[in-house]
Formats: sequence, C-alpha cells, structure tokens
Amino acid sequence: MPLPPRQNIAGIEEGRHGGIDYAELESLGIDPEKIFDFSVSSNPRGIPTGIRPLVKSTRLSRYPDSQCLKLRRMIAGKTGLSVDNILAGGGSTELIRLAAMAYLDESDMALIIEPTYGEYRLACQIAGACVISYRLSPQNDFEFDVDNTLEIINDTRPKAIFICNPNNPTGGYLGQDSFGRILQAAADSLVVLDEAYASFARRRWPATELIDAGNLLILRSLTKDYALAGLRLGYAVAAEGIIKTLRRICPPWNVNAVAQHAGIVALQQEKYLKASRELVRDGQAYLAGGLEKLGFRCLPSEANFFLVQVGDAAETRHSLLQRGILVRDCTSFGLPEYIRVAPRTMKKNRKLLAAMREISEH
Repeated sequence: MPLPPRQNIAGIEEGRHGGIDYAELESLGIDPEKIFDFSVSSNPRGIPTGIRPLVKSTRLSRYPDSQCLKLRRMIAGKTGLSVDNILAGGGSTELIRLAAMAYLDESDMALIIEPTYGEYRLACQIAGACVISYRLSPQNDFEFDVDNTLEIINDTRPKAIFICNPNNPTGGYLGQDSFGRILQAAADSLVVLDEAYASFARRRWPATELIDAGNLLILRSLTKDYALAGLRLGYAVAAEGIIKTLRRICPPWNVNAVAQHAGIVALQQEKYLKASRELVRDGQAYLAGGLEKLGFRCLPSEANFFLVQVGDAAETRHSLLQRGILVRDCTSFGLPEYIRVAPRTMKKNRKLLAAMREISEH
C-alpha cells in the first residue's frame, strides 16, 4: 500500500497554466519551435540586450548569492526602498507559496477574488487553509466590486487576502483608492497584492507607498516584464517584518546565479520596457479590433493580455493548435467560453487573426 500524503494534500489537483505543454505537442507530432505562443503573458519583445552572454560568463561552479544582495540593491534603487523591504524569488509563484506557508495555519480562512491565478488557491490548500472564494460576475466584465469585497472581509475576517492587479485572466485593474479601502478594512489580514502585470497597466499607481500599513505584501515578476520565463525571477516588497519572516523559510540559493545577473542587467534598460508597452498596446488594439470584426467579443483589459469570448474554449484552442498557434483555454479558471490572448509581434498577431478568420468561417 502506498504511503499516503497529508490529508489536505491528497485532494489537491495539479495546477494548470499557460505556456507550451511539450508532452502534448509530442503526442500531436507538432514541433514546439514552430508554435506561435499567445498563451504566455510575458513581454513579446524577447529578452533584453546583454542577457544572453550571461549564461557563458557566469561562474556556474559557484553557489549563487543566497541573499541576492546586488539584485536587491538594484531593485531598491529603482523603487526608492530599502534592501530590507525586498525579497527575491524564483518567480512570484514561489513567493506566493512562501506567504501561505508563513502566515496560514490549518483552518485559517483566506479570501481569493476569482476568477484569478490558480496558484493562490493551491498555496492555501497546501497550507491547509480554508479558501473563501468571491467570484466576480461576467455580467459586468468581471469588474471588481469593492463594496461586496469589504462586506465579505467584515463578515469572515480572513487571515489572508489575495488580489491580482491587473487580474489574470480578466485584465481588470483596481484603482488606488479602492485598494486602499480594502487594505484598511483588512488590518488584521495579510493582503497579498500580485502586480505581475502592473508594468503594462496604463493607469498604474505606486503600491509601494502603502507598505507602511504593515500588512501588505506586493509581488512583482521580472519574468513577465523582461521575457525571462525560462529563468524564473520575481521579487516581493513589504514592511521589514514581513520580509524577515519570509526569509526565514525561503530555500537557500532560491534564485540561480544567471537569473540574478539577468535581473540586474534587465532593470537598467528602461527604454526596453517603454517600447514594450507600446508594442503590447498596438498589438492588443490590432487583435481586439480584428477579432471583434469577426464576431468575437473581447473584454477590456489593463494587462498585456485580454479575454476573448469564443463559445467553446477547448475546441478553439485545439483548432488553433492544429494551425501552429497556442492560446490559453480559460476552462481551468472556470471560464469555458473564453480564451486568453497575449499579443505578440505584429507578424504573429496577423497569423492569429488569419487563423481565427478561418475558424469563424467554418
């Protein structure tokens, strides 16, 4: 008889995400190198200049700096914060799990505003916490309802609250005043604000100004900003006490040496990120306009991706995959009628639009 895991682990399902499933493509006889991937929400410009040579120049025989000190100093300089307010991670997903591990006990309640990134729920389940789901309505394009959120907080007093802003997969963006109301109402909760896509928001506001509240943990993703998905790199910003707590349980050497050096180089390239925003916005306008003309409904978004209502997401994804294009089937978000599309280069955007035209005509 196999050795059973903890009871709360036994019922957990493996998380599903965007990106290429290499086993799936192998079974279909499709070459991964020939796929146009619109399912990933990272920067479509590709990695910044100067990062590729780091793989050869980094001394891989040495352990990386477990404190990520140079990288944290660079982030501190960019944000105006102290290095003691910053923790580097192997992608924001690692930091989400650290937060749940550090602050949630069995039977604690955690509020998750859904549909959203599935790793919040998974992290809470691993910790044994009870998840309270507040699900946004498709009738108003999944817009945040602050008053309802405050009512749930007051009624349930959750130990942790997870908010993705802009939200994945809907692209909805919560303004500073609205978020401030939530933060104030949740003074006894850890509020995790995931800003993985905030660099692409048109109306971005400075969340770091709120960390003195003492209960705010901000997560950011260099993976998304600088197309470093293969390296896995993100960081957390919070009051010094929260960062100290997370550091105590953070695995040693959690950010590899190449990723640390890549982050330092990437953060110096401000023109790259500015040009990337323009590329994403132009691509989003082109794709949304073209898809609407084909009869597909596209939801407004402040992120570098948007939802498209296609009727049958699984079938649409399959049809596109046969044409060498990968999109995100949002069934795992509880949205089986929607796909999520992240604009790529204009050449690839035209390829997607042509494929969707073929599908709509059949």
